[in-house]
Amino acid sequence: MKYQVKVNSKHNYEIDRVNNELQVNGHVVNADIKQLSPLSYHIINNNRSYNVEVVNFDKAAKTAEIKVNNNTYSITAKDQFDALLNKLGLSDMNSVKVSEIKAPMPGLVLKVFVNEGSEVKKGDNLFVLEAMKMENIIKAPADVTVKSIKIKPGDKVEKGQILMQF
Repeated sequence: MKYQVKVNSKHNYEIDRVNNELQVNGHVVNADIKQLSPLSYHIINNNRSYNVEVVNFDKAAKTAEIKVNNNTYSITAKDQFDALLNKLGLSDMNSVKVSEIKAPMPGLVLKVFVNEGSEVKKGDNLFVLEAMKMENIIKAPADVTVKSIKIKPGDKVEKGQILMQF
């Protein structure tokens, strides 16, 4: 399968495997690759030695962060299916569209961690909701900007009540 790979958001490469040979931009790469651990490799190519460590890898998003001889590189890959989805205008179907957070249960708001206008990343803490003597930290379901906050510490909320809008 052919991949369009972008390194550090500026260098583009086409990577393919043909007859069990690795090709980069149409040229065969005859590198000696030795896996040292699940996330580290030693590569020798054109009489040069490289120590490679996978720092972060997201298979679903086809992104990775790798260290090569202590220099960190950010990598994104697209295959032929990503190119087709992009061409059809369907490339953002996996991104979550969230416009509000509703109370998952009745409870008491203890703390609010964000302000209106705050930009939050998926998984960031938004607020603490106490329900049945347990504190529940409610987290952002996606990367969003907080448009309005309908709660403050001390507020009692009902299940399904809109608490924040994005």
